[in-house]
Amino acid sequence: MAERKQVLVRLDPAVHAALQKWAADELRSVNAQLEVIIRDALKQAGRTPKGAGPLPRRGRPRTTDDE
Repeated sequence: MAERKQVLVRLDPAVHAALQKWAADELRSVNAQLEVIIRDALKQAGRTPKGAGPLPRRGRPRTTDDE
């Protein structure tokens, strides 16, 4: 998987609080919620990049059990 880019975003505290609540309601981090919102906006605008990979899976990575 390609390295993920880091972006600094400055938000109004009220906007951040609303985003934080929304993310918590959907059991996501604020960062993951922002990515979902941005991807949805890109799709809606017809600007989804061709090389974009899928969203990373949520939660802990699965463990393999050979038993």
